[in-house]
Amino acid sequence: MNQLQPVLVSHLFPELLDELIVLLKSLTEEEWEHPTICSPWSVKDVCTHLLGVEIGNLSYKRDQYFGFVEIESFEHLVQLINEQNARWVGSAGYLSTPILIDLLEFAGKQVCEYFQSIDPHEIGVPVDWIGPDPAPNWVDIAREYTERWHHQQHIRDAVGKPGLKGTRFLAPILDAFILGVPRTFRESINEKGTTIQISITGSVIKSWVLVYTNSERQLYEGSDNNPSASVSIPDDIAWRLFTKGITPEDAKKHVQLSGNHSLAEKVLDTISIVG
Repeated sequence: MNQLQPVLVSHLFPELLDELIVLLKSLTEEEWEHPTICSPWSVKDVCTHLLGVEIGNLSYKRDQYFGFVEIESFEHLVQLINEQNARWVGSAGYLSTPILIDLLEFAGKQVCEYFQSIDPHEIGVPVDWIGPDPAPNWVDIAREYTERWHHQQHIRDAVGKPGLKGTRFLAPILDAFILGVPRTFRESINEKGTTIQISITGSVIKSWVLVYTNSERQLYEGSDNNPSASVSIPDDIAWRLFTKGITPEDAKKHVQLSGNHSLAEKVLDTISIVG
């Protein structure tokens, strides 16, 4: 087992943006209205949400405009984000698709430049589905990458276009999502030395081990020869599971469990998004 390495993805943002713009320019009027898994949002609604994400990052992170909302708890944060997303998508619904594409490209390029300009190892903001403490910038940048990637995948699924899978695009997604696993087990009580092996199979092959210590749960890269529990998840199921695109119950039909099944199944409760 090895210490986790930073998930450095700033260089992938321009590629991901280019892929999105090419995709959107290819859509028919009918495809813009296709429903997505983000019900009740259509393809156009998801794109509108992505524009809000870009504008929010430029305002809040680059320009340091924080507004005046006080966050009382994680649950309060989820509620506020869901309400804000709904308001934004509803109010921006009058935008034409050409304007939406232009604005996504305009704001997206500035976001790419911003993320490439900051030190990934400097301490920044918390990523709430990982924990409440401020984290290195690379953690938040990786989270932002997952936001853009998985919503673009929602669009691709909705219109029947191939996804951006494989090692280059999907591997860092799973490296980022797995950071949410220790929080899933934050209230679980097990003996020191309990280990849980988490493996990904498919076009991306990766493995991690969650280790119980005296006071915390520590995640490592690699594998354990004799884990207390293990779960193996296909890569296309894993990203959907961690973003609530498939329920843990449905995910069980596709995974392999061994050892302590209750511990292994707990991994399937991991949610690596807010909302």
